[in-house]
Amino acid sequence: MSIFSSILSKLGFGDKNAEAVAAATAPTPAAPAAQAAPTAPVVVAPVAISEVDVVANLAKLAAAHAEKLNWKTSIVDLLKLLGLDSSLAVRKELATELGCPAEKMGDSAQMNMWLHKTVLQKLAANGGNIPADLLN
Repeated sequence: MSIFSSILSKLGFGDKNAEAVAAATAPTPAAPAAQAAPTAPVVVAPVAISEVDVVANLAKLAAAHAEKLNWKTSIVDLLKLLGLDSSLAVRKELATELGCPAEKMGDSAQMNMWLHKTVLQKLAANGGNIPADLLN
């Protein structure tokens, strides 16, 4: 599992969609053999991406966390809040995964700022409700 996939999972992305797809594709009980009739193909309706309130989820986690973490500006604090490894090696791996420009990879402060902004943008692109002031 990629690091970004872990972030999505920790924030609840995909949970409701997976349940909806499972319910829509669950087999129906078979009819008795003597009464079996030709069956029509099963049509599964597309499942809309449900919106995840990222800010509310993170605020809830922050309220329950022993350490005061500034997840709104710090990628390290965001990863810690989600219970993920926030080491430089993992952040570099995440930055590579998300396509961080090479010139930012050499400076951890620039990489961290790019990474925080990009993670929030990617969360929004995946159905996360992120306020505009956190995306700029």
